[in-house]
Amino acid sequence: MEQTTLRMPLNNAQLELLKLFSCHLDEAELQEVKQILVDFLAVRATRLADKVWEEKGWTNNDMDKLLETHLRTHYKQ
Repeated sequence: MEQTTLRMPLNNAQLELLKLFSCHLDEAELQEVKQILVDFLAVRATRLADKVWEEKGWTNNDMDKLLETHLRTHYKQ
């Protein structure tokens, strides 16, 4: 079997996940881990959005205006 070398090293999160998944998880445990990862990423995205919100000084009125704005490109038929 030919040994392949990774061109890009794995980051610390990837290495930790590989360690976690080196042991067998049943389907329920795997789903639980997936949900934990989704929850983690959702919290992270919310924090980043909150940071931008604060930096921009946005208000609820600004968000309402944004929600009512159509930003799609109009194409000629």
